[in-house]
Amino acid sequence: MKWFKRFLAISSLLVIVAIAAGGGWIYSLYQTPTQNQVEQIVDIPRGTSFRAATRMLADKGVYPHADFLYYWARVTDQTTLQAGEYSISPQQALPDLLALLASGRTVQYRVTLVEGWHFSQWRDALGRLDNIEQRLPDMTDEEVAEFLGLEEDHPEGWLYPETYSYTRGATDLSILRQAHERMQRVLTEEWAARSDGAVVETPYEALILASIIERETGATWEREDIAGVFTRRLQRGMRLQTDPTVIYGMGDSYDGRIRRSDLETSTPWNTYRISGLPPTPIAMPGRGSIHAALNPAPGSALYFVARGDGTHHFSDTLVEHNAAVRRYQLQRREDYRSAPPTTLPEEGS
Repeated sequence: MKWFKRFLAISSLLVIVAIAAGGGWIYSLYQTPTQNQVEQIVDIPRGTSFRAATRMLADKGVYPHADFLYYWARVTDQTTLQAGEYSISPQQALPDLLALLASGRTVQYRVTLVEGWHFSQWRDALGRLDNIEQRLPDMTDEEVAEFLGLEEDHPEGWLYPETYSYTRGATDLSILRQAHERMQRVLTEEWAARSDGAVVETPYEALILASIIERETGATWEREDIAGVFTRRLQRGMRLQTDPTVIYGMGDSYDGRIRRSDLETSTPWNTYRISGLPPTPIAMPGRGSIHAALNPAPGSALYFVARGDGTHHFSDTLVEHNAAVRRYQLQRREDYRSAPPTTLPEEGS
């Protein structure tokens, strides 16, 4: 009997040692972090199984123990997996890795669509993105407007300029939908807060006027003053006579200069030839220009001309305006520019 008891004792000890060794091995695998030395992007295609995803991570040198990762996730019920691109940090713990794959927190890219751009420029900007699905090249402007659910047959003015986030494989149309929904919210908010001095009668007219203000000045502090001039001219039945509408009507023929013949050429947008507002916006306005169109500054000025430093000189009379034109336009300085200064002018300047 003594030999049997000794056998049981030795066997039990060996079992304990084996369990301890196995447990230590499992614990060591559990404690193994991701092995990539720098942040690594891993793209998990739609339809990938969890087993295939673990092997993909091993093949890319992110987590070498594919089988352990798979079975550990099975045992702990953590096999949820969402497709997409994931940014995996060096030395990331196994629980954090599993949580990341289940979270759907995929890599976000950004594209900035600028205030004052035309829709054609939005097309160009989105067309340069190589990580989205391109649908716009096969669509006319009318088809894009229909996709967005617009009553108008062109999307000009209806897209809010901002920086938008997207994931790899998103469509260019999904970015436009974000921009349209954002513009609808901003326009609704600004329309509800419009002043009694606003001359526009519909939100769409506000977009049209705002787009002209956006193209007229980049000096944010001038927007309400520009809106005030346009508002008083509209109230008096005066033509707006604003150059950006001429440029928009010229389309691709614009070469950086406006000639007298251009001012005299009739287009639907040429406000030297038409009365009132043009039929559509001429650009994508930001909130500041929309707010200005609906909250014009009071005053008596009916004219303005670019100073050449990015700001404008405002005049009450045509005589004063013509003198300002001679001063700022006909005798341009070498440093003349239409872009606004980077800071506000000091008091009295």
